[in-house]
Amino acid sequence: MRRLRRLSLLALLALLPAAAQASVTLVVDGVGDDLKGAVTAGVELSQYATREVSAAQVRRLYDRAPDQVRAALRPYGYYEASVDADLQPVGKDWRVTLHVKPGEPVKITGVNVALDAGAAAIGPIRGAQRAIEKLKGQTLNHGAYAAARDALSGQLTAHGFLGAKLVTHRVEVTRASHSAVIRLAWEAGPRYRFGAVHFEGSQFREGFLDRYVPFKPGDYFSQDQLLDLQQALNGADYFSVVNVLPNVDDAKDGTVTVKVELVPAKRTVYTGGPFIGTDTGFGLRGGIEKRWVNDRGHTWKNELVVAQRLKTLSTLYSIPLPGPNQRSLNVGANFRDANTTTSQSRTLELVGNETRLWHGWTRTLGAHALIGTFTVGKRGNEPDNAPGIERGRSKLLFAEAALARKKGDNPIFVRKGWSVNLAVRSTAGTLLSDTRFTQLTADAKWIRAFKGRNRLILRGSAGITSTGNFDALPPQLRFFAGGDRSVRGYGFQSIGPKNSYGRVIGGRNLLVASTEVEHYFTKNWGMAAFVDAGNAFSGTDYRPKIGAGLGVRWLSPVGMIRVDLGTPVHSTEKHGIELHIVIGPDL
Repeated sequence: MRRLRRLSLLALLALLPAAAQASVTLVVDGVGDDLKGAVTAGVELSQYATREVSAAQVRRLYDRAPDQVRAALRPYGYYEASVDADLQPVGKDWRVTLHVKPGEPVKITGVNVALDAGAAAIGPIRGAQRAIEKLKGQTLNHGAYAAARDALSGQLTAHGFLGAKLVTHRVEVTRASHSAVIRLAWEAGPRYRFGAVHFEGSQFREGFLDRYVPFKPGDYFSQDQLLDLQQALNGADYFSVVNVLPNVDDAKDGTVTVKVELVPAKRTVYTGGPFIGTDTGFGLRGGIEKRWVNDRGHTWKNELVVAQRLKTLSTLYSIPLPGPNQRSLNVGANFRDANTTTSQSRTLELVGNETRLWHGWTRTLGAHALIGTFTVGKRGNEPDNAPGIERGRSKLLFAEAALARKKGDNPIFVRKGWSVNLAVRSTAGTLLSDTRFTQLTADAKWIRAFKGRNRLILRGSAGITSTGNFDALPPQLRFFAGGDRSVRGYGFQSIGPKNSYGRVIGGRNLLVASTEVEHYFTKNWGMAAFVDAGNAFSGTDYRPKIGAGLGVRWLSPVGMIRVDLGTPVHSTEKHGIELHIVIGPDL
């Protein structure tokens, strides 16, 4: 009956005028969504859902559809597919239904990969080889096979085997047993090494830029190290254009020279404008930066910030030091006048340190001298002589060692990345300081995208202080919780240990954690839901405060803008909603 119906419909098509125009609706069933997409894309009829087609064209396309379905399924391992097609008139248009039975899939029963022992001993190359070997036992998928094969070829090139050749690449399919065997063989050839690096267009004296080269002549060629060189020169902020070009085509005696084309950036940069942050209030920011002071690469940065609750004036002069690891000597000063809801401080800080790359981290070793006055235990803008407010003076000389590292796939919008900052501060004694203290801090952030337009963001902060006289520490060396980057739903630095008058004076220790999920409706707009928990505390009396809420995310031309509404959870002391606004990068 089905065959008779098909013949009658074809006869009807033959009787229609050749000039009659119609469209075709294609329906595919019998396979899952993943295969349905491949079948639909492989059948020519799918192109005529919105295009006019004549009766003669429908007849030709309908006849070809079964073979096209079978061809579309073969790359996914289905070599024995059967198709039962059905054609029905719908007004002046047509509906074609393809009932597909994919049949038993072809399984990969053997994988043979031949590779030179020297190349296979290199970790990333061996990893790519194992990825191919793990295809054994899986359904044959030509796309997955080709991707794994090309990944191994790419790893050979990336690690210096520039003449590597794929001499065998076969997929042997036995339809009778529904099995397939993959056979691959490479001739890796010699492993190339780096030669000299030549810089063109630099504004610096000869040899200065060698500090950014992560390899030496004679080291094995590595595309990752070329990328590190590119990123280091871009990060130095000296150049507007950086092109790292290995001279692979003219490599001689197994050696590849590298040419780096450079265009100097604008030498002096002026920045400024209004900003807003719920921790600082409305303000104006202005800065002057000399990207290079001389041909030895010295830099000088100056910034002035005038906001409702924060005023700072800072200067920093950096001197690149000779040798590897991008060493720099930095000296600077910072005047700070901060006025939060719980404290007020006015301090001058002098700093000198050395920074360098250390096993992938940025390491800082230096000393700070800090003098000033402070008030803690405030509640808003009440007078300084209110009961319970504590006042003091700071005179501290302390050393600092810090490690910082971050990694992200995109500096503007991170889909996969993380950052870690570790620091220890300590006074050498009380001869030049009002008190002796040692303090350790740690901050971490982790970002992962999942299921397309979603991101999971985890954040944590911890700190511990040992001191003989906590009252002598200024607010910036005490721990508080609450605010935009702490526990949202609470005001900036409004959480922490209290004195006998019930006023927040800060604590010796800190522990804060945050979980946030973002969903983006468009490329630039999304929303977030978050839960934060933590507190500043002294001793072992840790009682975390919890805040939760929703927010809006906008990837604006000036960077990510986050607007959050948070509220305390299970709090008997604070109620209502707190607004939080943050502008800045993810990491």
